[in-house]
Amino acid sequence: MKNLNEDIKSGTFRPVYLLYGEETYLKNQYKNRLKNAILQEGDTMNFSLYQGKGISARQIIDQAETLPFFAARRLILIEQSGFFKNACPELAEYLPSLPKETILIFVEDEVDKRGKMFKAVKQKGRIAELGRQDGRTLQAWILGMLKREQKNITGDALRLFLEMAGDDMEHIANELEKLLCFTYGKDAIETQDVQEICTVTTESRIFDMIRALADQRQKEALDLYYDLLSLKEPPMRILFLIARQFNQMLQLKDLREQGFDGGTAASRAGLAPFIAKRSLAQAERFEKKELLQAVQDCVSAEEAVKTGRLGDRLAVEMLIVKYSSSSQVL
Repeated sequence: MKNLNEDIKSGTFRPVYLLYGEETYLKNQYKNRLKNAILQEGDTMNFSLYQGKGISARQIIDQAETLPFFAARRLILIEQSGFFKNACPELAEYLPSLPKETILIFVEDEVDKRGKMFKAVKQKGRIAELGRQDGRTLQAWILGMLKREQKNITGDALRLFLEMAGDDMEHIANELEKLLCFTYGKDAIETQDVQEICTVTTESRIFDMIRALADQRQKEALDLYYDLLSLKEPPMRILFLIARQFNQMLQLKDLREQGFDGGTAASRAGLAPFIAKRSLAQAERFEKKELLQAVQDCVSAEEAVKTGRLGDRLAVEMLIVKYSSSSQVL
């Protein structure tokens, strides 16, 4: 991100950019900032947008070869093309000869770093991986936005907000906007404000469900599951999130047993510190063998659904019942 900011600030741009990763908010932010810095405001003649699979590489090349119309640059934005997961040799071979007046920006969720397209962009332009941010970065970002609005927040309210909003910056921004509107006229945001206005993410509900499983509060665990279903969450996505939570706890428990402190364990597991702290607390409620068995049971449940032996809703329900029962067999 530092290099992107330097390019935007200096007005000196690379011929091609690749923005990728799971943090949609950052990808959109930098995509728009680059566009606004490269083109004059309102210049639609020299801007082309291509989106989705099935984009013609030849069409992009033809557009790139077209001289800009009464401007210094032509910008071509290509989003979610799949070129960086599936081979696109024609475009990869073309990039080294890209005209100096043309700039390409690719925005993708996933890439293959071994592919020709990734290597071609790396050699010719700039690549930025925009993934989920850690807790410290998110906290600083939130405080910065609140400062611009001349609004304070108590420490407890900030911690609760991060727990409820999760680590998706788009969701955080939306929830913060709601919170600012709700507290209009107040000097500071307090815990009660967060509790009253903020939406609990699916991930937070899954976290609460795992806690109910660990405490063998079966009714609460099932109620949370049915709540998620009523919110149109697909059972297989719920299963994926349960499996991910168990796997995170297993990783963190193993790292702590190796002697790593909480911060180092979070870093090695690739988790934001505040998420790792919560998961570590949950992991203490399980034996290591229980967590390993839980991960394996999640895999078995997925296989049962895919082979048609169980319906998706029932498979997840059976898993929840097993791990919230005081007589579970491991």
